[in-house]
Amino acid sequence: MLRRHFLGLSGALALSPLLAGASRAAEADHVLKAAPATARLMGPDKPATAVWAFGGSNPGPTLRIPKGKPVYVRLDNALAEPTSVHWHGIRIANAMDGVSGFTQAPVKPGESFDYRFTAPDAGTYWYHSHHRSWEQVARGLYGVLIVEEDTPVAVDHDLQFVADDWRMDDNGQLAGNFGMIGEAAHGGRLGNWLTVNGDTKPKLTVRAGSRVRLRCVSVANARVMAFSFPGLNPVIIALDGQPLTTPEPIGTALVLAPAQRADLLIDMPSTPGTELMVHEVSVGEPIDAAAFTLIGPALRDKPLSEPLILPANPLSAFAPELAQAEHVELLMQGGAMGSLAEARFEGKMFDLRTLAMEKGRVWAFNGVAGQPSDPLVTMQRGRTLTINMINDTRWSHAMHMHGHHFQVIERNDKPVSGAPWRDTELVEPGDKVRIAMVCDNPGKWLFHCHMLEHHMAGMGTWISVA
Repeated sequence: MLRRHFLGLSGALALSPLLAGASRAAEADHVLKAAPATARLMGPDKPATAVWAFGGSNPGPTLRIPKGKPVYVRLDNALAEPTSVHWHGIRIANAMDGVSGFTQAPVKPGESFDYRFTAPDAGTYWYHSHHRSWEQVARGLYGVLIVEEDTPVAVDHDLQFVADDWRMDDNGQLAGNFGMIGEAAHGGRLGNWLTVNGDTKPKLTVRAGSRVRLRCVSVANARVMAFSFPGLNPVIIALDGQPLTTPEPIGTALVLAPAQRADLLIDMPSTPGTELMVHEVSVGEPIDAAAFTLIGPALRDKPLSEPLILPANPLSAFAPELAQAEHVELLMQGGAMGSLAEARFEGKMFDLRTLAMEKGRVWAFNGVAGQPSDPLVTMQRGRTLTINMINDTRWSHAMHMHGHHFQVIERNDKPVSGAPWRDTELVEPGDKVRIAMVCDNPGKWLFHCHMLEHHMAGMGTWISVA
């Protein structure tokens, strides 16, 4: 995905063996083995699907780690090709960010890498491969990462809702080639089979009258999904791992772009034996995604009236100082039916046809297709940065910032106040979205579209925090 001659890579590669081999005498808190596996994605009575997986399952094992304490996770690579692990949404030390070829060397087949990091913020995150991610994530290399609050949250059930969009053939196997430039020029790799928690229409069993925390994660390559909860009244209590100061109703549906998360609070009805469907509604016609099955006896006769507000994370203290901010523009161009005629790639200008047919690039940021050798901006630590993302394309883009969270402060030239902290923001065609962040985490940080085929085909840049 990244250019081999990328400036600064030599320093990261020199450091990686030291980190990988440090203190092997200590026992890892968690071991993730990446290997081929099978999964019953289509149901227990259907053919098993050949996937790649962490820990032999899809999703991979849920990692629950403490907030503010060091964690040691070892990756063992039993695949036939290199891989890595990115800890999505964690404000992590740069050398542990897991971007193959950028912050670390790829972990070769038969080798391992030791990730040692401290997560400063509680919440719902996830981990996934960041080596040829348009294929490795699509094959199943991901899992949920939960950073525990200091004090347990007062809910009766803490459940996961991990939504994926697979492309399957009639035999229940992954279909089509990965990384096709024609798909990358459009919406990316879109699937035809929905799973939740690695299963088709799973039943989530809860007590009637219970209060449920539902941790929703979109692990799809490209599809923007939306989920409705008929008969229920979910409220959002956190987005991308960060608590909301005031819970918000989901409205008609919960929209999740690739890589986004939302923690929902749901007070269940008090009638045992009830089954309540969750529908995926992004394609118009509702598709059954999962079902809540209420069992008795009921915990309560009526729903709790008081709201639940999660404890604030340290991030809440990082208010952007807009008066002294550095401002940069990020113009998104390219893709099918776009206006991009030419772009710079590896220091040379190419017309769009040559970019697509010979270089595998159809998207550009500020006229540059693919990872540039120079950062979008270099920031001093502690300074505020604003990025005005201008989507001059016909397609949506889920923009993800590594190592930091940000707030939307302006949308289509209109000020926005009180926006939640996010690490991934959906920018619709024709929209302009300005974000602000405090650059408190030193290192080289990737900033890219999490429609993974878009990233593969040119939508990636980076910032440097000195």
